[in-house]
Amino acid sequence: MARTIPIRSVDVDRPESWTRYRNGLCDSCNANCCTMPLEVTLPELVRLGWVDAFEAEHEPPSRIAKRLMKAKQIDHFNHKQSMFTLARRASGDCMNLDAESRRCTVYERRPDICRLHPQTRSPRPGYCAYGAKAGKL
Repeated sequence: MARTIPIRSVDVDRPESWTRYRNGLCDSCNANCCTMPLEVTLPELVRLGWVDAFEAEHEPPSRIAKRLMKAKQIDHFNHKQSMFTLARRASGDCMNLDAESRRCTVYERRPDICRLHPQTRSPRPGYCAYGAKAGKL
């Protein structure tokens, strides 16, 4: 009788279902972390190239947020904390994620939350929402 090995499913919204992070894990991952909402600061938007330094220094963040919402680059602006929530595609993917390769298109300019995930900036530090790419185990 053949033994069935259950495949553990991951739920991005349930950190207890996540896998302990280890180097190299991202190479075979489907980029599930890139479906989580991202809150970024104004300096990070400057680094991304979505806001220029002059605008950041001279315009109120709420006006910048209004422009970025109209351009569909952000979904929300938290006035109290001056945090911008990046827009996502209808699929839930980050706008900066290449749909085919499942790799970040702004990797060198990515926000701090992405740079520090999953080790320190994560709902469950040291763990990630790993899910194997199709055809990989």
